[in-house]
Amino acid sequence: MDAFLLAVLVGLPLAWLVAFAAYAYVDAPKHGMNPKKWAAISFFVPLFGFFAYLFERDEQSYDPAEDPYAGGDAAFGIHESRRGEKPLGPAGTSVDGDGGGEAVGDRETAREGKATEDGKATEDGDRSEGTGTTGRTDD
Repeated sequence: MDAFLLAVLVGLPLAWLVAFAAYAYVDAPKHGMNPKKWAAISFFVPLFGFFAYLFERDEQSYDPAEDPYAGGDAAFGIHESRRGEKPLGPAGTSVDGDGGGEAVGDRETAREGKATEDGKATEDGDRSEGTGTTGRTDD
């Protein structure tokens, strides 16, 4: 019974490590990689080393022309539904600095039911006259 337990606890994991290393050793030259290096990594770094080999192998055949997220004139991808929108600057203001953009804080104040100084509608549809009051009375 002890020999069987030893074979299961030590032999099977060791067999898997040898199998991972053998696969990396045979497959690495097909992808232009050093077979000894990747076999050693696959064997001495259990499981993670083999997955590192697989990920690195896939990076060897990377073609930016096939990648829909690579390149372009933007630093990051913009979804198709947002392409025509004007970009926002810090704190939700407009980038061009014309002052025409409403700041995020003003919209949040209006949503909370507080009046804004330019007479925008409050949460319940009332309009203020620029006095800083909401037009409500507490009866």
